[in-house]
Amino acid sequence: MKQFSGIKILIITMITLTACSSSTKIFKQKKTEEFAMQPLQSENIISEKEIAHLPGCVKKYLAYSGAIGKSKPQNVYIEFEADMYRKPGDKPMKATSEQYNFYGNYSRLFLMKASKMFIPFRAMHIYRNQQATFRVRVANLFNVVDLKGEELTIAETVTLLNDMCIFAPGSLIDNRLSWKEIDSLSTEVFFVNGNYKVSAKLYFNEKGELINFISDDRSALQDNGTMKRARWSTPVKEYKEIDGRKIPTFGETIWHYPEGDFWYGAFRLKKIIYNVKK
Repeated sequence: MKQFSGIKILIITMITLTACSSSTKIFKQKKTEEFAMQPLQSENIISEKEIAHLPGCVKKYLAYSGAIGKSKPQNVYIEFEADMYRKPGDKPMKATSEQYNFYGNYSRLFLMKASKMFIPFRAMHIYRNQQATFRVRVANLFNVVDLKGEELTIAETVTLLNDMCIFAPGSLIDNRLSWKEIDSLSTEVFFVNGNYKVSAKLYFNEKGELINFISDDRSALQDNGTMKRARWSTPVKEYKEIDGRKIPTFGETIWHYPEGDFWYGAFRLKKIIYNVKK
């Protein structure tokens, strides 16, 4: 019996290592390609003049977050710890993730690692050249999700915009974004990347903190493999100063379905680095 248990543990370990190796290899390859195409350019320090066209609440947010007087983000590296839920009432699946976002030719490379009952899962989002793919692989044996196409690309464009608003507010001065002020604490932002245009409403508190991002342009993956449009929000809080920038370190991801809200993820920021060389 002990011998059987040892063999079982060995098999699980080998599967886990193989899955990690395969996913990490692909992720690193895409990262290397992106850095080769988008090396760091000369530094651009964000000035008051460059934010003059923004709505008042966004200007206040950039000042609060410390973006003014800092270098404009050309890329950012982010690590999270997360609790993920497949459906309401499920126990959370513990996960970690790492990602690289690029703001010249907009790109987002995201890899999440998790396991359930000792079986590893790897979820990879690749958004490059105005095209998106999403793949979830189990133990490097088969894909349980393998998506691409226009609806996914629209959804991933919203996700990229979300990252810009929350983790790289200095990127919001880009002329590929336009604005419609709602009131002193909220605004609507429109983001164009090639043929894709998405929007979201941003909500702030009196301090100048961004506290929520809401979009109707993102689609949720259904159990039958289809994509379904639904309102998506990401409330954030617990701002902390990191290298002179104030950044929210806790956020949630919520689908607002007609039948009720579904909190499917809770993320805690572990690391963030701006303008990585490679």
